[in-house]
Amino acid sequence: MSKQKPKRKSPRRDDELWKGILADVFEDFLRFFFPDADNLFDFKKKFVFLDKEFNRLFPPEENAAGVRFVDKLVKVHLKAGGSKFILMHVEIQGSKGHEELGSRMFRYFYRAKDKHNVSITAFAILIDDVKSYHPKIYKEEYLGTRLSYEFNTYKLLDQDEETLRANPNPFAVVALTVLMALKNKKIDDEGLKSIKMDLTSELIKRKLDKVKHERIMAFLVYYVNFENPEMMIKFEEEVQKLTGRTTPMGVKEILLDRRFKEGRQLERAKAVEEKRTIARNFKNKAIDLNIIAEATGLSLEEIKSL
Repeated sequence: MSKQKPKRKSPRRDDELWKGILADVFEDFLRFFFPDADNLFDFKKKFVFLDKEFNRLFPPEENAAGVRFVDKLVKVHLKAGGSKFILMHVEIQGSKGHEELGSRMFRYFYRAKDKHNVSITAFAILIDDVKSYHPKIYKEEYLGTRLSYEFNTYKLLDQDEETLRANPNPFAVVALTVLMALKNKKIDDEGLKSIKMDLTSELIKRKLDKVKHERIMAFLVYYVNFENPEMMIKFEEEVQKLTGRTTPMGVKEILLDRRFKEGRQLERAKAVEEKRTIARNFKNKAIDLNIIAEATGLSLEEIKSL
């Protein structure tokens, strides 16, 4: 019987990657969704990311397995109205949570509204792979009282690849990275490298400043990982040929650092297992558990469970 190849892991949806990229390209994010953004928003004033306040208002959900979402609450100043600002709530959702999206979006709205009493706009960026899943509104009705809360949504799976390629906005490369991951889940490392090179070319076309280029480059590199870490080196070499310079994120250094950390973790795991083996042998010889604990550093509970 022929051996079946293991399936590629699902594309990695890393909270930190999304949190970082939203902060790095938030101005582009606004221009991507609002064609008149430069007339609406005062880009001379800094965005204020209310992450700590958001976590106080909305404690992180006790995630069920596979539930992934990232939230940002951002203070954005308007051009009209002097010091006036609005709040923008952005949620990136990778799969359906135990609470319906519409209900959660409304809960975030009324708590933020109650605290700040300013205008609020909300976006749900849906990065799941379920074509039929696209909530856009929350409704509630009881004894003649009706409530309807509608929010902006952007379903990555519904987007057109060529339209994103034609869009010069840097956020289009972020969206394209996610779309390509959704469309190519079972691709091998060579195919994944080709996609990453294609995305790199799209990024280069936009002629961004060094910092923004590096941040988006890091996102497209790490959003989906290679099965074989050595492929990262080959990818870096191809990027060097394309750009004539070393990749900005220092892929080799990051890879070496990861290997070092993995090695340390493996050493620690081996050391713990050795202690357990020693403790088990001592226990079989009826040596006092307190003496075993002192000799191995394991807790009495751990020793009793051996």
